Amino acid sequence: MELAYYSDFAVRLVNTEEPARGKDALTTVDAIRGLFGTNQSAARRATEADLTRFRSVRGRLRAVFEAADGGDETLAVDLLNSLLLEFPVSPQISGHDVRDDDGRPLWHMHLADHPSNATAGYAAIAAMGLAFHLTEYGVDRLGLCEAPPCRNAYLDTSTNRSRRYCSDRCATRANVAAYRARKRLEGTRADSTGRAAESAQPASASGER
Repeated sequence: MELAYYSDFAVRLVNTEEPARGKDALTTVDAIRGLFGTNQSAARRATEADLTRFRSVRGRLRAVFEAADGGDETLAVDLLNSLLLEFPVSPQISGHDVRDDDGRPLWHMHLADHPSNATAGYAAIAAMGLAFHLTEYGVDRLGLCEAPPCRNAYLDTSTNRSRRYCSDRCATRANVAAYRARKRLEGTRADSTGRAAESAQPASASGER
């Protein structure tokens, strides 16, 4: 498992909440367990007590994305460092049971957590993964969706650092809204031009008499 994979843990947790819409999907233990994906052994550690702890970590991770999105990279790094200090991990080389064509283990870096609870384990992995992404690709690769009122977190992996939305759906919605806004503006300008022309006609006719 590559270290870059772990950065998705942070995005996954942050996006369980949509503050602008007043929505929160993190309301049950099953919702917490779903965040762990295929790591069911870690998921089984989750209890009701983790709900409050997960929401706290979620808020801190969102603050990292907000700082990065606002251009304050020093703050983003400071906030992430505080999470790394509180929730440490131990990098290890792992092969699991995956073998190559010659029967040898496919060695890769693995983050081994030593949690006292499910939140600590998840937070450690999410923070380390996000830190890896930040240092490897840059703070400006951490973003918040520009399609209001979404504001979901995303990791920009585009070649030209051009991503602005969390999904194709939000990108389409934003483009449609922008198109309609342009049409309204064009209509308003046309109406203003028409009214100006109409108001000028009587004055011109009066001058001719």
